[in-house]
Amino acid sequence: MTRPSDTHRHGQRPLSIVRDSRRRDPGKSLEPQSHGAIEPVPQADPAEGEADVLRTQLRKRTAELQRVTSEYDNYRKRVIRDRRAVGETAMANVLAGLLPVLDAIDQARKQGEVTGGFQRVVEVLEAELAALGLRSFGTPGDPFDPALYEAISCTRSDRVERPTCTAILRPGYRVGDQFLRPAQAEVTEPPAGM
Repeated sequence: MTRPSDTHRHGQRPLSIVRDSRRRDPGKSLEPQSHGAIEPVPQADPAEGEADVLRTQLRKRTAELQRVTSEYDNYRKRVIRDRRAVGETAMANVLAGLLPVLDAIDQARKQGEVTGGFQRVVEVLEAELAALGLRSFGTPGDPFDPALYEAISCTRSDRVERPTCTAILRPGYRVGDQFLRPAQAEVTEPPAGM
């Protein structure tokens, strides 16, 4: 028996070793397939399993991002709403502090003392307060609403069909939707039998 190394020394050709570096699919048979044979079931590609994992992670991260974005939007809206409410409350407090000044101006106007330069100051003050949202209410003839009016006196008369403000003694004020003070009024009601 001759070994390959021996045959090489005596002038014969060495044995050839063939190495195939191509990779083969583990799911495929090496034998040629006949037409009537059952084909092997292809195995799942490991890349597809990895893609499924990545899709699942992407869905989770997307849902998490949507939740965080929604929470941030709600937080931002709440902060804006709270800032607006604090601003309106601060404005209402400042304007409520100026109501005695407006009452004094109203009394001076009734006595005819708002004239000349003082009249111009009053007009500018009232215009600026109106620009800040201060509104007065209460006029004679308004229906009496106990939420808006404070009845100072009450008389009965057949000239009215329902409780009515016949005289406004002190105007009421509001800023925006916030109620600062009720108006003081003399109220007339219909007779008891009506």
